[in-house]
Amino acid sequence: MSERPSEVPAVDTTSSVVDTLTRYLALCDVPVRTEGELGDLFTEDAVWQGGGSEYAEKFGRTEGREAIIEMLLAYLPPTPHFRTNVHLLFPGVVYVKGLTAQGSWPMQQLSRYESGVAEVMVAKLDVTFRIGPDHPRISAFRTERLFSAPLTGER
Repeated sequence: MSERPSEVPAVDTTSSVVDTLTRYLALCDVPVRTEGELGDLFTEDAVWQGGGSEYAEKFGRTEGREAIIEMLLAYLPPTPHFRTNVHLLFPGVVYVKGLTAQGSWPMQQLSRYESGVAEVMVAKLDVTFRIGPDHPRISAFRTERLFSAPLTGER
């Protein structure tokens, strides 16, 4: 297996990995979405899956970049699912070995659905990246819900 080029320090790789994950979450926010393509953030053979009993049942396992993008777009405008949605990524850990990086992060999601119901949710994200010449791409993404509670207030 080839090693990470010596001119790319692990700290730069770690920063790039966090940048890729942050960009992915920003592209999933509603209504303020940044410009860009979700597909550019995943490898062709990527896997996206829900973990734990609740998310395994809700999301299952999706394989391949195109199938992952199709699944994600079912939650994003113009599909009426979220009225507003924001993801907050908290500090995690990243391990880099050669051209692969693996990380784990807590993530908070605040959502108001089209129905008007709102909730706060905390999940654990376990993500594997392949380090490419331009940027890291997600090759495996696993999310597991740890906590959720309804939000009350202004609709």
